[in-house]
Amino acid sequence: MRNRTKVVALLAVVTMAMGATVGCATTEEVGDRGTPAGGPPMPKDAEVMSDLPAPGLDTRCGDATASLRPGGPPPTPGAMPGGTTMAAIQARGKLIVGVDQNTYQFGYRNPVTGEVQGFDIDMAKEIARAIFGTADGTIQFKVLTSAQRVPKVTSGEVDLVVQTMTINCERRENVEFSSVYYMAGQRVLVKEGSDINGADTLGGKKVCAAKGSTSIARIVNLETDPRPVGIGVDSWTDCLVMLQQNQVDAVSTDDTILAGLKAQDPFTQVAGVPFSEEPYGMAMSKNAPDFTRFVNSVLEQLRTSGRWTQIYNTWLLALLEKPASPPPATYRD
Repeated sequence: MRNRTKVVALLAVVTMAMGATVGCATTEEVGDRGTPAGGPPMPKDAEVMSDLPAPGLDTRCGDATASLRPGGPPPTPGAMPGGTTMAAIQARGKLIVGVDQNTYQFGYRNPVTGEVQGFDIDMAKEIARAIFGTADGTIQFKVLTSAQRVPKVTSGEVDLVVQTMTINCERRENVEFSSVYYMAGQRVLVKEGSDINGADTLGGKKVCAAKGSTSIARIVNLETDPRPVGIGVDSWTDCLVMLQQNQVDAVSTDDTILAGLKAQDPFTQVAGVPFSEEPYGMAMSKNAPDFTRFVNSVLEQLRTSGRWTQIYNTWLLALLEKPASPPPATYRD
């Protein structure tokens, strides 16, 4: 029975990943971009990535996780103060949120119901509930890739991005972040029996991560000799399929995302210890500081009321096999 369960899980993730990939490239097309040719077709947008700035080195914004201080408890739901960003959202009737659909238990599409669900989805619903009094029918989810997150905020196409998004100074040049609502760490996912046992053994290996993520930038800047070969794709499930097909040697990103991939394919294992800290924040427009302060006031309530822990226990306790507490907030005026 255990082997049958493994096979079912493996087939399920391959199917989900193939469905999430928009078209496939031939190995020759991918090879033209520098990805090793031969074997099954790779995702259409897979490409070798290098010369990316190392994340975490830019400290010009000071403490990147320090967000705008809330002015107190949030207003009564359904009665947002006139002239505020929240009142405009209330008048529109929808909070528009950018999310993922491929990160298991954080933001993923339920194959039975077709609904997007997970920890990030429930956190976004709490913001909608604080504005409207309910999340039912008052939130519109837009599925984004990692690389689309900042552009969709700056263009105004979404009010908020809640998508396992690491706060850093480079991103804060273009978007504002909430206080930290989750703290993750980057690790490595490999097949069972791999000789890779952590970040320091990735030298010369092909390592997959999502484009536009801090993960891919950290991979190509690892001080190994030789350095890893970073393979960028649009979604994390593409990385898992490439690992299953021996097109990459490892996947490296936040431990939360890797735990979800491992749950979908029990023939993989998470190797080594975390080699970074990844503070997640909700991204918003820099032109709406009132909305950032409002979101922070809602997050403060989630921390103190125990609601954050309820959401964590629903989605992540069994997956990560450890209890957790909400990270404390750091503010600036």
